[in-house]
Amino acid sequence: MTEAPGPEAASPGLPQEGQDHHHLDHTWQEARQAAFDAATPIPPGPVPLQHALGRKLEEDIAARQDMPHYASSAMDGWAVNGSGPWILVEPGTRLAPHQASPIVTGGVIPPGGKAVLRSESAVLAEDEDGLPLLVTGGTARPGEPRNGQHVRRAGEEAHEGDLLVPSGVILNPAHLAVAALAGYDELQVQGKPLVRLLLTGAEVVMQGVPEPGKVRDTFGHQLPAVVGMLGGIPGGQQRIGDSYEEWLGALEDVVPDDPAGPGQPADVVITTGGTGRSGTDHLRRAVAELGGRLVVDGVAMRPGHPAVLAELPDGRFVLGLPGNPLAAMMALCTIGAPLLAALGHGTLPAVQEVASGTLIEPDPGRTRLMPFRLLYGMAAPAQHTGPGMMRGLATADGVMVVPPHGVQLGEQVPAFALPWGPPIAVSTDPDKPKPRSGRTSRQAGKPAPKGPVDWSALLD
Repeated sequence: MTEAPGPEAASPGLPQEGQDHHHLDHTWQEARQAAFDAATPIPPGPVPLQHALGRKLEEDIAARQDMPHYASSAMDGWAVNGSGPWILVEPGTRLAPHQASPIVTGGVIPPGGKAVLRSESAVLAEDEDGLPLLVTGGTARPGEPRNGQHVRRAGEEAHEGDLLVPSGVILNPAHLAVAALAGYDELQVQGKPLVRLLLTGAEVVMQGVPEPGKVRDTFGHQLPAVVGMLGGIPGGQQRIGDSYEEWLGALEDVVPDDPAGPGQPADVVITTGGTGRSGTDHLRRAVAELGGRLVVDGVAMRPGHPAVLAELPDGRFVLGLPGNPLAAMMALCTIGAPLLAALGHGTLPAVQEVASGTLIEPDPGRTRLMPFRLLYGMAAPAQHTGPGMMRGLATADGVMVVPPHGVQLGEQVPAFALPWGPPIAVSTDPDKPKPRSGRTSRQAGKPAPKGPVDWSALLD
């Protein structure tokens, strides 16, 4: 936590007259660590069954009564007492020997019922006085039904107090079904951040091919899924225009009006756009008016430099993503992934290394995040990776974290996996000779190139 500003200090996001607008950005590593350190894990709490899937169970699920808690029929047919033929009585009547009553699958075995005769094994007949009788026939086997046949006994799955699901497991659909059978409406699970999306931009259209001056929405389709992949719970989304009043009102609205959501205040609000410093960028001003503090105000990286992380007095975090799609995704991976991990009892997302398949020139003072494709075990920067593009990221195998001093061909460079992709494969030493095979395409007498080869030119 940072100290509260004194009475003479400027409010964050509201430059005073004559104030220098420049500030020292966090480095990429500092921004990740600051986001992770700003949050504390969300404590366990009860959630409805429909929201418990994929959550870590904090309290055992035990049988609250016998399961099943009554003897029932496993077949459509007839509940019977003793051997046939059987005299028919009304459903629910206590059965005396040689009596039967109709029953359906799951129906309660009536008092005195000893077995169930399946419909396809029963035939209705008449006695000598013309009264209806039930006799075996059809597909019935000799001696059918035996005592207890086609009866689901009370407690045959579990007895009251039996442990059904131990704490510590990650809940799957079958676990939820067991909990429902045991009579649970909600479960005590590990805390997980609920994330609300605040999507901005009057120029954004929701469908069709946009006209000049308009752009198609991309965030509404990708962000909820990525939030889930990063360990958050998508909690609905709201779309607003570009006015300050809309920004302020949306950030003040603690509980989103989303019938499909959990109906709880969000732990994190992710916004899109409005993180620059133009007249239509209102995030910092709205945070200041609400009494919040800036945790990260810009990151010395490209793309995604104007990312913002703030904390409001009520404990909510506001993650401001740039308006360009690729820049927003890089900011989300840099700041959002550590924040959601910390809130959800996780660890700082891993950064591994890959061998660079090309020479990358220095860019002093700025880390570059480059989506890459693996080619012959080496990472080559993908094409079509401008801040407003998504094509290159869609086919990327991961993202290189290129330091300001650049990268030499074949040098190991930090990299992280994409939320939807597999872990980064451990790179092999490019200078290590490959095993020889029985054939070669190299012309006799032509020397082999020394050192790693620049594969980046082979990518589209």
